[in-house]
Amino acid sequence: RDYQQTDTKYSSGWKQWKGTSSKLMKKVLNDIKESSSYLKLWRHDIHSIEGKFGTGIQSYFSFLRFLVLLNFIIFILMFSFVTLPSIISTHGIFNSTFTKIPPKNIEPHCTVYTPSGNKGLVYFYTYLKDLLSGTGFLEVTSLFYGYYTIDAAWVSVLRYNLPLAYLLTTLAYLALSLIWIIKRSVEGFRQNLVRHEDQFQSYCNKVFAGWDFCITDPNAARLKHRSLQYELQTDLEEERLKRKIADRTTKEKLRIYSLRIFINIIVLAVLSGCFYSIYMATAFSQNHSVVSIRHDIRAANLLVQYLPSIVITLANFIAPQIFSLLISFEDYSPAFEIRLTLMRCVFVRLANIGVLMFSLWSQISSCTTDECKACGYNYELYPCWESEVGQEMYKLMIFDFIIIVAVTLFLDFPRKLLVTHCSCKLVQWCGLPEFGISDNVLEIIYGQTICWIGTFFSPLLPGIATIKYFLIFYIKKISLMHTRKPAARPVRASSSNFFFLVVLLIGLVLAFVPVGIGIGYIPSSKACGPFRNFSTSWAVVPATILGFPVGLQQVIHGIASEAFAVPFFMVICLVMFYFIALAGAHKRVVEQLKDQLILESRDKLFLIRKIAEAQSH
Repeated sequence: RDYQQTDTKYSSGWKQWKGTSSKLMKKVLNDIKESSSYLKLWRHDIHSIEGKFGTGIQSYFSFLRFLVLLNFIIFILMFSFVTLPSIISTHGIFNSTFTKIPPKNIEPHCTVYTPSGNKGLVYFYTYLKDLLSGTGFLEVTSLFYGYYTIDAAWVSVLRYNLPLAYLLTTLAYLALSLIWIIKRSVEGFRQNLVRHEDQFQSYCNKVFAGWDFCITDPNAARLKHRSLQYELQTDLEEERLKRKIADRTTKEKLRIYSLRIFINIIVLAVLSGCFYSIYMATAFSQNHSVVSIRHDIRAANLLVQYLPSIVITLANFIAPQIFSLLISFEDYSPAFEIRLTLMRCVFVRLANIGVLMFSLWSQISSCTTDECKACGYNYELYPCWESEVGQEMYKLMIFDFIIIVAVTLFLDFPRKLLVTHCSCKLVQWCGLPEFGISDNVLEIIYGQTICWIGTFFSPLLPGIATIKYFLIFYIKKISLMHTRKPAARPVRASSSNFFFLVVLLIGLVLAFVPVGIGIGYIPSSKACGPFRNFSTSWAVVPATILGFPVGLQQVIHGIASEAFAVPFFMVICLVMFYFIALAGAHKRVVEQLKDQLILESRDKLFLIRKIAEAQSH
């Protein structure tokens, strides 16, 4: 008995210590999480925007912060595993050496590559042109693919396989982007499901449980008050629109559906015009840029080089303005307006990139002579075609940033001055514009898609994108605070966040296509880059596997075979169906619990009435 009592005391003491330790650990983790929240980038700025302009516009700036962090991490990956080893080896830091890639079994004419580096006396205009187009002194730097001609870097006795590292880092940043976007999308989807509850229940949650009683700062309390106010305005606006749709007559429905069909025909015509213009501009630029260079027509050369970028930027600027004007006649809810405008602009901005890449691939793969076919690509126009593609992506990113700055300085602020100081009725009728969430989101998704495509061909492009988005945050914030007015129709942030990530995921999937074609289909350049001795960039993987032990080779070939892939795919499908069924079961249980709560509340109300009647008698 004494032994049992001692054992009981020991076990109870252990449980008590375990419970105390668990509570202490949770408290420490919560404190760390709360402290780290103060270190979030632009935390105060985004809260201030939420309080003044609502959660819909706040979601745009939060989305922009996410892209800054994503590009910074991609830049760290590419710089650490690709650029830094090349720089260390080239300059002999840490007693390191490198091995240049000697051309093997390659036709001599395929290995001729003379970068357009500047020699002798150079005019300032030439430096400016090179800075804008990525040619000249920039072409021979680590910014572009052609700089990386090292086969292996040696640090002491360690051998670093740069071609394999280059390819694996590319796959790593694409996989990281995919996983991170899916993770955030799942979180946003959960919030979206919570938002799609009964409207009365949503209203009660905001009124009775929406306030954070831990707030002690007056400014934070004012921002929270404004945020709740915008949420309630959004609920009321959605209910008003639902009632308006329910009260439509047959004649009104016929009128609005006919109008929507006509507007969609106009949208298709605008899209077709954009695609055709970009294709023709790219073909003209590629065919005439060499002529301009030979005749030293500097201004014409810069204009011809930038012609695809100019046409794409004009299409990206004009088409969304047309779509924003047309959407106002279609009588949709604010949230659906944003989604539909986003989808239309997606086909403009992202498909424009697709048309540009298709035009480039057509020019690169165009071979009519035996000498060209021996190289596998058009070596005369594109001796280092990867750097050429990187320069196109670089020009698109730089030109996109220039347009954003120019629109803010030369359109938004002059309009603000006119509205403030001019009493003309036409100017006052136009007034200040609202902050277009869909246009601004597509603007940064377009830039991010360019970054994903161009990173393989220009490894330091994510660093430029990080700086670009960092500056865009402050440009857009200043423009919002001084040249824009709050939206007349509030937009909910939960659905916007989720939809932004879905569109971003579409951009990532689009980026997979040209990068995959460049890695696995088009022959790699024989005059530059780390894959000179491989038929394609992907060929470095089987070549590396051949150096493994025989047993490990058999395991890898077995995993890559159909005998493993088909059963693995079937197991994945079964697991997916199981989780879908489990989610459906959980949803039914939640609905049953809601019904039970409603019945319980009705029973209690019935009892209260009976007691009141009995007391009255």
